[in-house]
Amino acid sequence: MKRAFINGNVYVSFRPVRRVEAFLTVDGKIAMLGSTEEILKAAEVLNAEITDLRGGTVLPAFIDSHMHLDELGEYLGMLDLRGVRSIEELKERLRRFAEKKDGWLRGHGWDQELFEEKRWPTRHDLDEVVSDRPVMLSRVCLHAAVLNTKALEETGLIDWDSEDVLRDENGEPTGIVKEEAFSFAVGKFREMITDEEYRAYMLKASEYALSRGITAVGFVSVGERALKVLSALDAEGLLNLRVKVYLNPGENLEVLESLKRLGVKRGFGGKRLKIGGIKVLADGSLGARTAWLSGPYSDAETSGHPNVTKEWLELVAGKTHKAGLQMAVHAIGDATMDMVLDVYESIGNAERAGHRIEHASITRPDQIERIKKLGIRLALQPHFVMTDWWVVERVGEERAGWIYPFRSIARAGIPFGLSTDSPVEPLDPWETVYAAVTRGKYEGVPLAALTEDETLTLEETLHAYTAGSAEVLMEDDLGSLEEGKLADFILVSDDPFEVDEKKLREIKVLETYLGGKRVFKAL
Repeated sequence: MKRAFINGNVYVSFRPVRRVEAFLTVDGKIAMLGSTEEILKAAEVLNAEITDLRGGTVLPAFIDSHMHLDELGEYLGMLDLRGVRSIEELKERLRRFAEKKDGWLRGHGWDQELFEEKRWPTRHDLDEVVSDRPVMLSRVCLHAAVLNTKALEETGLIDWDSEDVLRDENGEPTGIVKEEAFSFAVGKFREMITDEEYRAYMLKASEYALSRGITAVGFVSVGERALKVLSALDAEGLLNLRVKVYLNPGENLEVLESLKRLGVKRGFGGKRLKIGGIKVLADGSLGARTAWLSGPYSDAETSGHPNVTKEWLELVAGKTHKAGLQMAVHAIGDATMDMVLDVYESIGNAERAGHRIEHASITRPDQIERIKKLGIRLALQPHFVMTDWWVVERVGEERAGWIYPFRSIARAGIPFGLSTDSPVEPLDPWETVYAAVTRGKYEGVPLAALTEDETLTLEETLHAYTAGSAEVLMEDDLGSLEEGKLADFILVSDDPFEVDEKKLREIKVLETYLGGKRVFKAL
């Protein structure tokens, strides 16, 4: 297939910023860049179809380097609790949702820091609304949830003797579950989803990503069911999204051992689906106070905790490295970061292997130096700055300079990509771009005032969201519209370099192209 795109405002790349007027695609790749006149001459020779952009702005498509595709698909059909301001409002939303939905009920997105009651919700709050069937409402961070009594009973968590099942002064479960107990509850709720429904979730999430101008994702924490569904969709030619998966290693490392035994290395896969490596969740979240810090939280008598031991992480990282797979480790707290960097240093040659760290939320200057020295790649989520508006209270002003230090990371020359951790944060890239460039200063986010020098420029942000994310995913043919690269691009409503930064989040994706073929058009 040959197609010429002419009369456009086409951004080829962002580091350096390079623009052309027209380009030619052949068999899904960028074949030629130039003026409209030059491209029309080539198109005539090749008998290519012509698309007149009429002055429209074209950008390389976005690449979300860290997200959860199946959970996004599920979330799109859940009760949306983002921005809820009180437990009473949460209950009212649940009441209306329950009237329309059968079976087990799920919702997502609440944040107790926003509640007028200044407390966490409990099972008793939910029981007042729904008591005859299980309900689970996950916190915005996806590291904690509140379950009603029926859900605690059906999942068996009511009898768990674990610090991850919170109990009141009488020893009774409050309904709040965190980390391991939360993951267990999610698994139990997912058992209620049929294979047909799960497949539909994947397709819905893929279509939603394309509508937001995203053509490639790093899908992390992937289980056996997700891999099977994606493999089937890819084989059937129904996967219209480039997906690189980072698999859970397995409770007894059985997944990792199988990949190693079969000789499956990074990049193995089909037309759109590829295996990237192994993902490990090494600590929790700041919102749930389960991220592991080197010193106590400023608003609680805890430092959080790791989810894994250093010895276990060394074992998994070593096996992953020897298998020729990429390692991706979730590290939000700085104590966890120390552990992960020690492990990467011990296995050696992490740069060539492309090993990653996810989030890097609390990162000290000395750790930034180590990351650079070791050649580690980072997957960052700028919108955390907006959602975690309370973070200065949580870790203290004395550690404010360590929180989401994006500019320090960029200045150090560390390779990094941007992402949303969706559905933790909105998948819309323009929300992420806005957060990276403004750091919440217009919303009065306290961290913005304390760390205004940690904003990214628009050029840095767009580079990181395209070529930077491609580097994190180790995909050389993505991330820009240079000749020879895959023709993944978007047509947008405005030139981002011509709008006020306050308006960046208002930019709309009009069309999305994957391999030179249009896969989305706004109505």
